[in-house]
Amino acid sequence: MNHFYKGIAVAVAACSFSVSAAIGEHPVILIHGFQADQLTSKPNSEVVAQDGANYWQDFWLTKADARIDWPSHERVAGKISSDYIWPKLQELSRQQTCVKGCIVVTHSTGDLVARYMLDNQANWLENAGLQPLNIVATFDFAGAGGGSEMGDLVVNAAEGSGWTDSALKLAIEMWLGEVPTRENTGVLNDLKVTNARQLAPLPDSRVPRLRFTGDSSDYYQLTAGFLPGHDDGVVASHSTCGASEAGDYNSCSISVAYDGKLAPQSRGVADFMPYHYPLLMGEGYSHSGLIRNVHSGEVTAASQQATLLNGKTVSVSTTDEKYWLTGNYYRYVDGSESKTMSELVVELMN
Repeated sequence: MNHFYKGIAVAVAACSFSVSAAIGEHPVILIHGFQADQLTSKPNSEVVAQDGANYWQDFWLTKADARIDWPSHERVAGKISSDYIWPKLQELSRQQTCVKGCIVVTHSTGDLVARYMLDNQANWLENAGLQPLNIVATFDFAGAGGGSEMGDLVVNAAEGSGWTDSALKLAIEMWLGEVPTRENTGVLNDLKVTNARQLAPLPDSRVPRLRFTGDSSDYYQLTAGFLPGHDDGVVASHSTCGASEAGDYNSCSISVAYDGKLAPQSRGVADFMPYHYPLLMGEGYSHSGLIRNVHSGEVTAASQQATLLNGKTVSVSTTDEKYWLTGNYYRYVDGSESKTMSELVVELMN
């Protein structure tokens, strides 16, 4: 649970950068995450687009200029790229959507899709005689770019190569609705930890990947036992924080905990994947809750600023508060006592 304490304030300069036609100067492009029902429904492109819109409708849909929708029953380096990412890249290039610099907002597996896109979009577009997209940053909520151990377990169970006890079966069913068959694992193969970390692991693109993470669960903690360290119910912190290696981590920072407590974190992430920068952590936010329009407690800052590819700086305003009973200090993002994680991120964009 988050705590609400009054104490000593430490002001940090508010940021002055803006994004999208709906939010600011730079357009916002959304890339959604994994959608379990598509494994069996195998939707056509029209349904994929509708599912993509529905995915973001709780908050982000009205704040974006474009979306890259993709089907979960396909693979990232396969038809997701050839049939969905590539046509959209051409459209965005021809429309000059990103001339002033775009921000890509991702959720979950959208983080992995974005990494593959960032690594290839310039070459793809240049080879087609088109201008590469000018992407100045990604804002990654619950990023699964480092993979999820749940992906490993589900694929192994579907292929009959993994032992599935009642607890694991229940956890999978809580997450996906059912245990998929061998023929219905799609992008879950890319979410296997080793596979995810081998997909464009060292992209030529130097686009900053800003991370926003949670530490709660929508699955009654049933999935937590299968994920190392702290997790958001679907993805462990090694991925959401952007750690350079998979492992048992309890924070995206070595100096502040998920609940905001200022103290050394012996299992905090110290080394990150290239250009990955965690900013906000919310103890009460789950995997899906990070992009919902629902307040889930106060938020802390793993880091207090990051620089975008165009040189602009994003800064987080925080307050350090002393809990009178223990004397411990907690760091909270200003306004997070009433604003959601996504609302706080929109403020960063203005």
